[in-house]
Amino acid sequence: MASAGGDNELEVSNKQVIFKNYVSGFPKESDMYLNTNGTIKLKVPEGSNGLLVKNLYLSCDPYMCNLMKKSISSTANSFEPGSPIFGFGVAKVVDSGNPKFKKGDLVWGKTGWEEYSLITDVQNLLKIEHTDVPLSYYSGILGMPGLTAYSGFYEVCSPKKGEYVFISAASGAVGQLVGQFAKLLGCYVVGSAGSKEKVDLLKNKFKFDEAFNYKEEPDLVAALKRYFPEGIDIYFENVGGKMLDAVLLNMRTHGRIAVCGMISQYNLEKLEGVHNLVHMIYKRVHMKAFVFSDYYHLYPKFLDLVLPHIAEGKIVYLEDIAEGLESGPAALVGLFSGLNVGKQVVLVAQE
Repeated sequence: MASAGGDNELEVSNKQVIFKNYVSGFPKESDMYLNTNGTIKLKVPEGSNGLLVKNLYLSCDPYMCNLMKKSISSTANSFEPGSPIFGFGVAKVVDSGNPKFKKGDLVWGKTGWEEYSLITDVQNLLKIEHTDVPLSYYSGILGMPGLTAYSGFYEVCSPKKGEYVFISAASGAVGQLVGQFAKLLGCYVVGSAGSKEKVDLLKNKFKFDEAFNYKEEPDLVAALKRYFPEGIDIYFENVGGKMLDAVLLNMRTHGRIAVCGMISQYNLEKLEGVHNLVHMIYKRVHMKAFVFSDYYHLYPKFLDLVLPHIAEGKIVYLEDIAEGLESGPAALVGLFSGLNVGKQVVLVAQE
């Protein structure tokens, strides 16, 4: 549907995924709904330095469930009931009030879960210069998850050839990359995942040295001792809870832990405690939390490393693409039961 307004601006229909209300515990599909009655003018308002974009791909990420809760950290804005949810995505510029961007540019960054978005904060919106890879990659390997993996592994962990590396939630958007970075550096790499299919992927597709299904391990401490008889140098933390406790008992002296996420805790009304922190003292372990936006300045350096590896087939990336904006809520909620295999992406529109 398209109509011309009285001011000769084209107005089109704009499907949106609307957030219903704040949640506790696990998010459900019914916490969101598809609004098919919205419209938008394909023109940036007079005097705005924002962008009007057509959304192509939307990224489903675990942190988004935290934005569905009322009480979250002061560093992030919750979703607003009655408004579209938002996250990272890939989009095409339809109209620009900003000298840095022009009509037809491809960009990635924060956008709304809708067909078209008016983006007023363009500060962290990045122009896509390399289009010889799938555009969806900019919601994954070349977007937020990719820069997260790069900065967490290289900057936070300061890895060295031959070190012993463990990655939890290893088949996810970030973990699959950290493992491949570690292998390229000459490390011994083990990952944990939640199904036989994902364990097979880690070993066969992503070339991890070993992998295990944490759901089949009654004793995580013993499992880690089995795979790391000499201990762990680097732990890339995506899970938290019991896994972190088990890792702390298996760290080597001067080990490093990059705290990227704690997906096991996001949907709990009462967070689990961690009991083995004292071992950080005995082993002089360095544990640091980080967010990828601390490392935006390294994005060009990251591309210089990863683009040649992709072109040469030294890094592979697995995506799970759900088609259509209406499939978005199910795809997002599916992250928390492990339904996705690889990076979960929603295809909104072809370019």
